[in-house]
Amino acid sequence: MAQAVLVLVTCASREEAGQIAGCLVRERLAACVNVAGPVRSVFRWKGAVEEQAEHVLLVKTRAELFERLAARVRELHSYEVPEVIGLPIVLGLAEYLAWIEQQTGLPEG
Repeated sequence: MAQAVLVLVTCASREEAGQIAGCLVRERLAACVNVAGPVRSVFRWKGAVEEQAEHVLLVKTRAELFERLAARVRELHSYEVPEVIGLPIVLGLAEYLAWIEQQTGLPEG
């Protein structure tokens, strides 16, 4: 079975988050994307401490698709440097992990 990963992406708005989520699923780069938020982010950017409301994408995919997914997020995202962090899923319901694998990658047929 392929290595499943959870990818975190923060977005500036609900609209941007929805657009990116839909694109990733339609293009089979993700099996499922949850959109959460708004959340409050505090971060250092270009020498200043910033605070901003954001929406978080929880993207379920396969490790082998991470680079393609990250490149697609960069194309669609409004941030100069978007957060795209992949975390390995070390445990999960076997059927769910198999579903992630089946729903991602090249379409069958």
